[in-house]
Amino acid sequence: MSIEIDILNGDASWSIAEPLHSAVWPRHRVEKQPWGHILWADADLRVLIETPEDGLVCHVGIYFRTISWNGRKVHVGGIGGVCTREDRRGRGYATMAIDAAVHTMRANEAVRFALLFCEPHNVEFYEARNWHAFTGDVYCEQPEGRIRFDHMAPFVFDIARAPRLGTIDLCGLPW
Repeated sequence: MSIEIDILNGDASWSIAEPLHSAVWPRHRVEKQPWGHILWADADLRVLIETPEDGLVCHVGIYFRTISWNGRKVHVGGIGGVCTREDRRGRGYATMAIDAAVHTMRANEAVRFALLFCEPHNVEFYEARNWHAFTGDVYCEQPEGRIRFDHMAPFVFDIARAPRLGTIDLCGLPW
């Protein structure tokens, strides 16, 4: 199996990632989700996995942000927009892409921990990859103002040391 893993500028590579994202999450499916109305942040970087036979098969967005945890400013890395072509799932592409994203976050010495949000059916996947549930409250910005973000479960990953509870304010849009 030959694969290519690229980490590209988020805005510049959206035109490459968007067809996969739209195929995995078509508008009619997104609108039915509890998070379908949420305005999401744009990725700073994107991990793209391609195979010669299939082209783009997997995407992971990487986000860098200074957030607030229990009132203290903390620089974090985020993972969002994880998607793999439906007919190519179960081959380890998402694991490779997430690993590449975490490796990229580790290279940024300011990042203390990683944060992502997942749906219930993905909890076991992330737990098996050493992500831990964050059991506190998470707040974010939306066009109507600051809201409690409880549309998906927050998970954290130790870069230095990740909190497991408390209050996180994303200080911007979620990812």
